[in-house]
Amino acid sequence: MRHSPVSNRPGPAAARAATLVAVAHGSTNPLAAAAVTDLMALTAARAARAGLPGLPVRTAYLGHCLPSLPDVLAALGGPARARHAGPCARPEAVVLPLLLTGAYHSDTDLPAVLGEARGRLPWLGIRYGEPLGPHPGLLRALDRRMAEAIATAGVTGEPADTAVVLAAAGSSRPAANAAVDGMAADWQRACGWRSVVPAFASAGSPGPGEAVAGLLRAGAPQVVVATYLLAPGVFADQVRGQALAAGARAVSAPLGAAAELADVILERYRQAAPLGAGDRRRYA
Repeated sequence: MRHSPVSNRPGPAAARAATLVAVAHGSTNPLAAAAVTDLMALTAARAARAGLPGLPVRTAYLGHCLPSLPDVLAALGGPARARHAGPCARPEAVVLPLLLTGAYHSDTDLPAVLGEARGRLPWLGIRYGEPLGPHPGLLRALDRRMAEAIATAGVTGEPADTAVVLAAAGSSRPAANAAVDGMAADWQRACGWRSVVPAFASAGSPGPGEAVAGLLRAGAPQVVVATYLLAPGVFADQVRGQALAAGARAVSAPLGAAAELADVILERYRQAAPLGAGDRRRYA
């Protein structure tokens, strides 16, 4: 299924702004692409608040959905676009991985795609940004989604009586799973939960159901689960099903189109974007 890329018409002040190209993992679940589309529409709408009025925004996917990253970059950096931009203003793109931790896709897959694109599109300047997490803004987004889930489920009680499972996708890279561990510890300190423990839908342990059951056996009065995923899909379904079967009182929705997440995207863009004509940072 093809989803139209998100774009807002650039004004004069943003005529030379590097295009933000957000790259999501992609899913066969159409709700996943819809969530990414909504998130990037919100990001475009909030760009002026970050000092980026009229920021051009595009979305690409690693797989399962269109458009692909090579196709989006080709549309931005083909010879016709370069001639239109003029000899002193080649088009530029800032590619951001919509990933909550750094792992194989962010440090292997995407750099390989960008290396091929540079050879094929010499007219296009390409910069590569950092994954979204870890970042304090993601904790604020988790707070939002967890509060919504608790209210919907009618869960009461103080944070000190509530244990939380932070359920992520999981990775074969220990550093990526360790980043989730760090997020869990930061969230517990910030919000005063009884405990916050990480869990992983794949490539890590414990699983969401195991984590919920373990906390209940350890005496937690109640357990809720925070879904640390960007969008609906197989992993989100696994997290919800396993957690509820194990006795969780509430399971939050994926982060989706949260304002806090959109602001993290814009911050990552600013960190990677060209600073101007005098900028000499090397293209990644």
